[in-house]
This record gives sequence, C-alpha cells and structure tokens, in this order.
Amino acid sequence: MHSMHPSYQYIKQSLAGLYPDEEIAAVAKCILTDVFHLSTLDLYTGKDMNFSRNDLDKLEDILLRLKRYEPLQYILGYAIFGGLTFSVTPDVLIPRPETEELIGWIVADHEKNSGLCVLDIGTGSGCIPITLARRLKGAEVASWDVSEKALEVARGNAVSNGVKVDFRRVDVLQKEHPDVRVDVLVSNPPYIAEKERKEMERNVLDWEPGLALFVPDEDPLLFYRRIGELGMEILKLGGCLYYEINRAYGPETVHLLEQLGYSRVELRKDLSGNDRMVKAVRL
Repeated sequence: MHSMHPSYQYIKQSLAGLYPDEEIAAVAKCILTDVFHLSTLDLYTGKDMNFSRNDLDKLEDILLRLKRYEPLQYILGYAIFGGLTFSVTPDVLIPRPETEELIGWIVADHEKNSGLCVLDIGTGSGCIPITLARRLKGAEVASWDVSEKALEVARGNAVSNGVKVDFRRVDVLQKEHPDVRVDVLVSNPPYIAEKERKEMERNVLDWEPGLALFVPDEDPLLFYRRIGELGMEILKLGGCLYYEINRAYGPETVHLLEQLGYSRVELRKDLSGNDRMVKAVRL
C-alpha cells in the first residue's frame, strides 16, 4: 500500500463516521485535486505539499462545513453533470445522476429530429435545459421556474456552457402561462412528500431548497397533474412529455397521465432499479 498524502489521511480521519467510507475517500480526493490542485500522482506518492497557513485555514473551513452536512457541491460552488460544469448555490438543487438518465432517454428519442421546441419546467441549476440544448441539434429550448434566484444561477450556467436557453419566471401552479407550442415537455418537479422528511439525509434536508423538494402529503402528484394538464394544451400532436418521478408513485403517475388523455405512457426504472422516469405521448 502506498502512503497516501498526509492531508488525505487527515480529511479521512476528520470525517470518519459522518459519511460512508467510500464517500469520504471521494470527497478527500475531490478537495485535494480541485481546491488545492494536487495531481492524482501527488495524492498517491504522499509527497508532502507545503500547505500555507491560508490553505490550512481553507481546509479547516471546508471540513467544518462538511461536518455540518453541507453538500460538497455547495462548498465548491459547482457540480458536474453530464460532463458539463454547473454553478450551484443553495437556491438550486444539486443535479442528480438519475436526471442524466432522463436526459439520455429524451436524447435517444429525439437526436435525429432537428429544430425541436423543448420546454423544461422547474429550471433549478439549468442542468436539464442546458444539457438538452447542447445535445439536441438546432433545438429551441425554454425553461420556467418560480424562483428568480434559481433563474439567475441557470442563466449564468447557460452562458458558461455556451448555449442559448429562454429562461422565464413562471409559476406553473397559476393558471396564467406563456402561450407556447412544444414538441417536448420535460420536468423534474418537487415530488417529496412532507412525511418522507424523516427518511432523508441531513445534507439534503438542512441545505437544499425546500421549495424545489417538497409537496403536501395530501397531494403528492400536485405538479404532475398541473404540468400534465398544461401539456395537453401546449404539446403539439405527437409531442412527448417526460417526467422524473418519486419512486413511490410510479403506477399512480402513469394512471394520472392516462386519465388526462395521454397515450403510450411508459414507466422506466433508473440504474438503481427504482421507478424514476415516465414518458407519455399526446396523440
């Protein structure tokens, strides 16, 4: 076994018992390579970098924040998603790997169609509309969010990733909405019922925006119903609706869309085997 870099060992000891071991190893590597610019070789040769007083203070600050379960992405200020870099602040959810799977489905279905009109509802960091704008050639992509702060983050991310997305502040729960016609409607809306709070990790619960996470216990499909109704108005005939869903409500979400009049409703699992994505067609 090589002697790992002393600061790597130090980070591991500081966080021991707070996070799973594999996660601590990944976090330690990320901090040392991204924040302090050590090479992977430096990590494994154990070459002692001379950390300045300033560096040590910075490391202590990061560790203190991790001990309070603040997500590393908020500490660093960015997250990697679909091979792209997204700025993230506590006003937006941290993009998740499951959402990359949803985008993969959309791209596989539509990469041969040029000039699509795409609307994403619930912008967050902008990870969905920006990745789609990068991967669907010539698509016109728009995205709505109720949070002006999220829209600011997303607009910056569109610029840094070199794409044009039309971001607008729209509250989808209100009946008034921009008059648009789209080929693809996609949403990863709030879907965690209040009663599920107790099973959640503290790093999500204490730090990520509740506005983007929670729905009332008595109406967990609130956003799916409203966006589904909207889709019946704004989707072109043959247009497709894609949702990321709460794994606890797969069949219910399918049933809801069938009741709203959608055809060919399909439920898919994510890589972890949880019901996670639904596609429906407006015929």
